[in-house]
Amino acid sequence: MSREVADPSSLPLPELRAERDQLRAEEDAVSFVRRLAQGRVDLVDAVRHRRQSGESGSIADIIRSGVGPAPSTGSARPPRDTEVAADHPLVTEFDELCDRLGFDDMPGLDDAGLDRLHAGLVDFEARQSTRRRALFDRIDALTAELVRRYRDGGASVDSLLES
Repeated sequence: MSREVADPSSLPLPELRAERDQLRAEEDAVSFVRRLAQGRVDLVDAVRHRRQSGESGSIADIIRSGVGPAPSTGSARPPRDTEVAADHPLVTEFDELCDRLGFDDMPGLDDAGLDRLHAGLVDFEARQSTRRRALFDRIDALTAELVRRYRDGGASVDSLLES
């Protein structure tokens, strides 16, 4: 969101809706890679724990055992169907990060390698969380403006049927 952000009240209704739709799609991708990063951090933590405790087993064993935090209760926002393409730039960036840090060879990483992998994943997740919060702030501002226009008569529900 490096572009200049217009005041939602200054946007024509079609632009207001289009920007909100575009930001929602962007948020979908950010949330998707953020969840991937969180899952991989959990796997790295489980591998570290197994090493420290002397347990053996593969990553598949870790996944089957359900090691890690309890499932999230999720966001207060209602769920939406989303589709994020495997070649989306954020997915590609995340895959390249994992390749660089040796995620696919995690069992072969020494402790320092696991530490680098963990730190890289945590950093990536934190950056996506910050980005996601900024997207939500803008989406909320756009939604509030849409609600205001419907409430005050500046837009009508009939206009939704025309698009």
